[in-house]
Amino acid sequence: MKPKFGVVVFPGSNCDHDAYYATKKVLGYEAEFLWHKEPDLKGSDVIVLPGGFSYGDYLRSGAIARFSPVIEEVVNFANKGGIVIGICNGFQILLEAGLLPGAMRHNESLKFICKDSFLKVENKNTRFSSEITKDVIRVPVAHGEGNYFTDENTLKDLEANSQVVFRYTSPDGDTSLEHNINGSVNNIAGITNKQGNVLGMMPHPERCVDPVLRNDDGAGVFKSIVKSLVN
Repeated sequence: MKPKFGVVVFPGSNCDHDAYYATKKVLGYEAEFLWHKEPDLKGSDVIVLPGGFSYGDYLRSGAIARFSPVIEEVVNFANKGGIVIGICNGFQILLEAGLLPGAMRHNESLKFICKDSFLKVENKNTRFSSEITKDVIRVPVAHGEGNYFTDENTLKDLEANSQVVFRYTSPDGDTSLEHNINGSVNNIAGITNKQGNVLGMMPHPERCVDPVLRNDDGAGVFKSIVKSLVN
């Protein structure tokens, strides 16, 4: 079985080709672009909501894209157990669509952040992390509104249910406040829903898959997804 990744394209997406290249050209899976106006997932096994600035991030990041025709199909797909990964702007869209809890605020610094981040893999028993062998991975970030926030009760549930998959950290795994690059509550960089089939993460694993870049730490995310499908 060669799983098929459906990469949704919105006006303003700028990481759709990165996700397509990573999954198809580097890792060798099937991949197809899905135009946001077409409510057809075209037989995809995995849906990728890529990074970028859907609809120019007007109003609020992800707030307009959430109403694109394809999102209704993505929500139905996810509610039936289909695997969905939202990266950066895709994470913001998942929050707006209600597939994940919480919201995004402007970075604490009020500045756009574009650099490598270090992520502690908090839960390796998920469909998105089971094939990650390292405890800390290096994954680039590029966002202005990546400051994850949720209420206290929801936060307790996320932690208690092991839904926090990635947390901002130092290169050696220290999750002290000084290593929180954007102010996210509890250093959260990526979470799943309770069912474990939807992941949202602000860092960009699709940008660190090709070994030619001397960093393929992101490959484990996609390999984990595929393993969960073929097993």
